[in-house]
Amino acid sequence: MGSRSSKLLACCLGSDFNGAILEAPDREGEEKGDEYDRLPFQEFSFEQLRLATSGFAAENIVSEHGEKAPNVVYKGKLDAQRKIAVKRFNRSAWPEPRQFLEEAKAVGQLRNHWLANLLGCCCEGEERLLVAEYMPNETLAKHLFHWDSQPMKWPMRLRVVLYLAEALEYCTNKGRDLYHDLNAYRVLFDDDCNPRLSCFGLMKNSRDGKSYSTNLAFTPPEYLRTGRVTPESVIYSFGTLLLDVLSGKHIPPSHALDLIRDRNFHMLTDSCLEGQFSNEDGTELVRLASRCLQYEQRERPNVKYLVQALTPLQKEVEVPSYVLMDMPHRGASTVESLSLSPLGDACFRMDLTAIHEILEKIGYKDDEGTINELSFQMWTSQMQETLNSKKKGDTAFRHKDFNAAIDCYTQFVGVGSMVSPTVFARRALSYLMIDKPQEALNDAMQALVICPSWPTAFYLQAAALFALGMENEAREALKDGSSLETKKSRK
Repeated sequence: MGSRSSKLLACCLGSDFNGAILEAPDREGEEKGDEYDRLPFQEFSFEQLRLATSGFAAENIVSEHGEKAPNVVYKGKLDAQRKIAVKRFNRSAWPEPRQFLEEAKAVGQLRNHWLANLLGCCCEGEERLLVAEYMPNETLAKHLFHWDSQPMKWPMRLRVVLYLAEALEYCTNKGRDLYHDLNAYRVLFDDDCNPRLSCFGLMKNSRDGKSYSTNLAFTPPEYLRTGRVTPESVIYSFGTLLLDVLSGKHIPPSHALDLIRDRNFHMLTDSCLEGQFSNEDGTELVRLASRCLQYEQRERPNVKYLVQALTPLQKEVEVPSYVLMDMPHRGASTVESLSLSPLGDACFRMDLTAIHEILEKIGYKDDEGTINELSFQMWTSQMQETLNSKKKGDTAFRHKDFNAAIDCYTQFVGVGSMVSPTVFARRALSYLMIDKPQEALNDAMQALVICPSWPTAFYLQAAALFALGMENEAREALKDGSSLETKKSRK
């Protein structure tokens, strides 16, 4: 902010809080009804989510929450198609299954285009899991505090806080006005780089959880006194987010308020934003933040006021978010532009004969390092029969007797004492050869459970999805396989 900032700030802070604000457009009806009507809340089985996350593989971990409450979030795919985020709670959380289900179902009724919506849950035995839309483009914290190439532009920062305020207003209008620990890690970016508010913070507290992180410097004062979250507490946290957006740093509210009182604005504003915004816009954001951070709850604004105040500040409203973020759009990277391996290319072309030749040539070298539960059983006649069934399957596969290969590989898999991703890959192709693409897809997913970072499994998923007529999902699987091969080649 420039030299006029002090006068403008003094004017704003001294003005009537309920002064006239331009009326914000009503966006509540814009929930992309057709899209979300196809995504009803559902209860998943633990096995479904185990498969979706490749056995909760470490490679699929998106975030963790520390040793005391190790609630881990994984990325995954349902039926190798729709990307999801799966939050798996530790075993001491949510001891009452009924309470967990009621909470999840209530939050699952919400559907808004500025939420990372809750799609379902799982409550089996001691397992408690939530399933939400997957947001692939990192968190607000990453883009504000840990950016790699360039800082977030001012128009995008203003868009983030408006969309966030609109998400909170929608939740409030639907009777969910409490949000636990609103912070920059709870704001995610979707395929189009639009900001979305994570639905996980809408869930009420589990037995051992906390409504706020242990960093007391950012905790609303009333929560420190009572341990209770109120709608006004959410506004306080929104104020800390406004400070994050303005400064590009995670500044404790007390320190920020001291800077505001001392007119020390150069310490409060992000130096990377110099020349990107007017004094008036910067002052308005400071004013809103200071109002949200008032010690007395009754002196803080409500979410409707925040939406009304932030709407007139929006700049470059017609520019897509991915352009403002200078990030590739989801359709920018086409399969045709990828550098596919011979196997990837064969799957793209659905050349099953070429796929067979490549799998036969590769053999079992990708099984190296696979953990097998071999004990004294390997010396028994049963184990010998198991190994023989695999050998017979390999012979049938080599001679293109695919029905026989399926039968033999099924015998091998059924014993369960040895695991082989290659067997699942070969059986997947065998199913494709006899026009059973769904069975082929299931085997490709099982191969991924064993080896979550195996490009071959992704490529065979793509071939099965092409056969099922699911071209968009098949192309995504090809991209995943190509990306993994690229990473391996760089090591």
